Amino acid sequence: MLHLLWTCLIGLAAGLVAKLLMPGKDPGGWIITMVLGIAGSFVGTWIGRALGHYQEGQGAGFLMSVVGAVILLAAYHFLKRARA
Repeated sequence: MLHLLWTCLIGLAAGLVAKLLMPGKDPGGWIITMVLGIAGSFVGTWIGRALGHYQEGQGAGFLMSVVGAVILLAAYHFLKRARA
């Protein structure tokens, strides 16, 4: 149970940093920010494994989680702009 809480807290922190780094209006409140950070961790892990930085069973660190969250926010802004 503590592992899930820790994942949510790190996800929230990574999402907050990503929102601070990306200019523009971002969606959602603290729950969306937490989900953004957790999803950014999955993206960061996938990128890290593709580049050979992580082995099977290893997860992304905080910095790669932030990078993944920034990539997701950039994709959101791109899709939002394309719709308008």
